[in-house]
Amino acid sequence: MPHLQPGSAPPAGSPGADPAAPGSPISSDDPLTAPRDDDPLTAPRDEDTLHLGVPQKWSQPPAQRAGSSRASPTPHPTRASRTDAEEAAGQAHTPPLGVPALLGVPADWPAVPTEAGLFQLMPVRLPRDLSLVSAWMNDPAVAAFWELSGPERVTEAHLRPQLEGDGRSVPCVGALDGTPMSYWELYRADLDPLARHCRIQPYDTGVHLLIGSAAHRGRGLGTLLLRTVADLVLDQLPRCTRVLAEPDVRNVPSVAAFLGAGFRLGAEIKLPGKRAALMVRDRELRHQL
Repeated sequence: MPHLQPGSAPPAGSPGADPAAPGSPISSDDPLTAPRDDDPLTAPRDEDTLHLGVPQKWSQPPAQRAGSSRASPTPHPTRASRTDAEEAAGQAHTPPLGVPALLGVPADWPAVPTEAGLFQLMPVRLPRDLSLVSAWMNDPAVAAFWELSGPERVTEAHLRPQLEGDGRSVPCVGALDGTPMSYWELYRADLDPLARHCRIQPYDTGVHLLIGSAAHRGRGLGTLLLRTVADLVLDQLPRCTRVLAEPDVRNVPSVAAFLGAGFRLGAEIKLPGKRAALMVRDRELRHQL
């Protein structure tokens, strides 16, 4: 299975940038996804969050990785620094009292039987997972879209703000029968800069994915696991009615994998640095697609 690129856009001028996607544009009249200038959910916004009763201190725009349009969640202002003991154990922070779990608690989500084996999402722990995820990011097929190649500190700078943030984005390693083989990011799309570019519903959850090693690509695992994770999100997050993704329209294998996983093509959207296909898996259609 070819690499499935993340939804966040590469910086302009980079190898992954999309100044003008070739071919006929993808279009959609879907009222749930097609942007409208007069729609408060799709009109240009100066902030990154919708008004969902999120505390005022959470509404700052996510930090931007230097030289890239990839957004990283802003750490919660009241979150204490990781202690040496936590760092050594690789334990994620427990949200402060009164802070809701924006994406539930993925660490407690069950393993799921699939045709390829028992699949489980495991939230990233830096001491355990940094070297592995960094190695995946340095695969040329991955680096072309994720743009996180280089020493481990580059990957760490991408992961740490998510791990120490307010929980709107959760990086995970996916394991098949106990073997780590994929990297995932689950994020609240309604609290993400994506909401500036298309109509987002409250509690929409986005997903980014890469298949880690070449040995696991080309076997249909991307399609299988996309369906598995999307349905896991819908099972574990009852308020979420849609799972979203935004692959580059030029990445035909990626778009095909989402379609095979029960996503529908909602719209073509222009993001900073790329033209994306907005892929949507609807709760109400999950047993039909």
